[in-house]
Amino acid sequence: MNRQTTTTAYLLVEGNDDQHVVWALCKEHNLPDNFVVRTPKAMGATADNVNSLLTVFATQLLADDQTAVGLILDADQQNRWQQFQSHVRQANLGYQLPAQPDPAGTIIPSPDGYAPRIGVWIMPDNTNPGALEEFVNQMMIRNAHGKEPLEPFANKILDELEQARLNRYGHKRSKAFVRTWLAWQEQPGLPMGQAIGRGFLSAHTPLATAFVRWLNRLFNP
Repeated sequence: MNRQTTTTAYLLVEGNDDQHVVWALCKEHNLPDNFVVRTPKAMGATADNVNSLLTVFATQLLADDQTAVGLILDADQQNRWQQFQSHVRQANLGYQLPAQPDPAGTIIPSPDGYAPRIGVWIMPDNTNPGALEEFVNQMMIRNAHGKEPLEPFANKILDELEQARLNRYGHKRSKAFVRTWLAWQEQPGLPMGQAIGRGFLSAHTPLATAFVRWLNRLFNP
């Protein structure tokens, strides 16, 4: 899915996985096609990483025709919110920044009616440390007791690898876990975005729904 729009609103994400997960959620929730999801490289940066993402974000704040700019950041590092604040302040447009991110997703109004609205979602849930994979973990379809049948087996495999010191994924356990779990689905190894479309991951869990509400508040005020 490649969302096309004639408006000047962007949602900026770090990489292709984030992009495809957002596209899938937008499709499942029938969001209006009035913003574009882009990675830094698609916006002219040399690489898809957090530094490029924040640089592109700051550039978009200064563009003449922007109505809204959204940003998705991983909370892998505790200073992510401070990095975001620093880039907004450097634009010197007069935004009033909250001290902490909103657990429901932060929306910062235009300071003058000309600068764009800003939205920021810090993965996974604006509160806890993590990344896209922790967000996707919350999209697994669990029973009334919070259980998902393959989850303990995936964790057991990773535990065994780590005990044998064979975990080449290093500290990126959440990424290894999600991909291990996806490898055991009816259609093994689908990317996360496609797994949402196939129904292996639910677009209607509380966290996914909260994320979509944030998108609507930002791009459809």
